[in-house]
Amino acid sequence: MKTPTYAWAIFVAGTLSLLALDLFVLHRKPHEVKVREALLASAGWIFLSLLFSIWVYFDRGPAAGVDFLTAYLVEKSLSVDNVLVFIMVFESFRVPRASQHRVLFLGVFGALVLRAIFVFGGVALIQHFHFVIYMFGAFLIVTGARMAFRSRRLTERKPSLSVRFVRRWFPVTKDFAGTRLVVRRSGKWSVTPLLLALIAVELSDFLFAVDSVPAVLAITQDTFIAYTSNVFAILGLRSLYFALAGVLPKMRYLRQGLATILAVVGVRMLASNFFRISSVASLAVIATILLATVLASSLRPKSR
Repeated sequence: MKTPTYAWAIFVAGTLSLLALDLFVLHRKPHEVKVREALLASAGWIFLSLLFSIWVYFDRGPAAGVDFLTAYLVEKSLSVDNVLVFIMVFESFRVPRASQHRVLFLGVFGALVLRAIFVFGGVALIQHFHFVIYMFGAFLIVTGARMAFRSRRLTERKPSLSVRFVRRWFPVTKDFAGTRLVVRRSGKWSVTPLLLALIAVELSDFLFAVDSVPAVLAITQDTFIAYTSNVFAILGLRSLYFALAGVLPKMRYLRQGLATILAVVGVRMLASNFFRISSVASLAVIATILLATVLASSLRPKSR
């Protein structure tokens, strides 16, 4: 379904307005984001996402509205895994809590561009080379299997290649300079550890997009629905981090739940040409998996 220009204009203008409100009003002064503030912000982003899904429902039809909601739920659930990586990055670089929001905010811009490339590129591939849909489906199933049986120790990750490159070719300060990425000291420019943390966050989002975008394309190949669902999940990812950073590492069955979601959407993609699985059914299955994951993890939390 071709998306009219006014829909893209409304979406882009709304997104930029929300980012401006976040940066210049709500977080004009760097501060440590408390759990209560993060929970309120998360609730606000979810509310806006639901409002957008209602608008899509009435503007583009019931099927598009359900597709958006399903894609958003998949993206939101998979983004939880990215929160674990953020924890590792901030602990590794010892980023002060007052500066963590600025890193995540700057990371949003790179993520928005990256997701646009992945979504539009993925849809174009499927439209011109339909067999790619089976490759995406198989990739999601394999990724889910690897996630289910992989144990990631957050404190035993080596710095990424890009971070090591910056350390080798640019002077890096030993301490932070507030929320500044580069500083001038003794007549020389140096990068701060905050820039290294930002690079690590951007790289993690690239790796995360490799998993999540094919999962969304398994639900819809409508570029507007696929991209907007990604954007709303990304915009709420920062507040989700501050709200759940202390809880997620204790969720025993988190990876198994996310792996099951990837496997489900992978099977749907593989079976798309043989029989149709409705978006309502997919939404119900994914919501059930998430609920079961949370309940099981609550009953048997990790000790550490």
